[in-house]
Amino acid sequence: MNRWGEAWRVLVALLLIAFMASTADAQRRSRRHAVASSPGPRYGAHIGYNFDADAAVLGAQLSWPISPQLDFYPSFDVYFDNNATPWALNFDLKFRPATRYRVWYVGGGLNVLHASGSTDANLNLLTGLEARTGRTRPYVEGKFILSDNSVFQVVFGLSWR
Repeated sequence: MNRWGEAWRVLVALLLIAFMASTADAQRRSRRHAVASSPGPRYGAHIGYNFDADAAVLGAQLSWPISPQLDFYPSFDVYFDNNATPWALNFDLKFRPATRYRVWYVGGGLNVLHASGSTDANLNLLTGLEARTGRTRPYVEGKFILSDNSVFQVVFGLSWR
């Protein structure tokens, strides 16, 4: 099976899990109230390290709420290593399980990596902790990028509204 087929299957599975896991309280709220209380999109920047590529990471992200528990989470990363400057576009979903403070999230999606003149599609799996109050929200995130040469990276960042 090709990588695109695997990535799309995982993405569809994540979407189904996210929509089925909504709480009964969220289901009881009217659609109008849920849309009116939506916090709106957040944008930010991050810096980190890719352990397997032995490279620094600099990037930016957007977090667009779909529901109180689920965000569309596109991001852009630039990797600084000695040989080249590869970059990646990530199209992920972030899901916040029903925990007390909802600071923990998990997610995944599609990674499009451009390096050395070639472009590859990969799968992202991520988890992190993000502050949930205030206009500036710090976060830390770990991400596995699954491919022929799978890698792990950690980033620290800030998001703003």
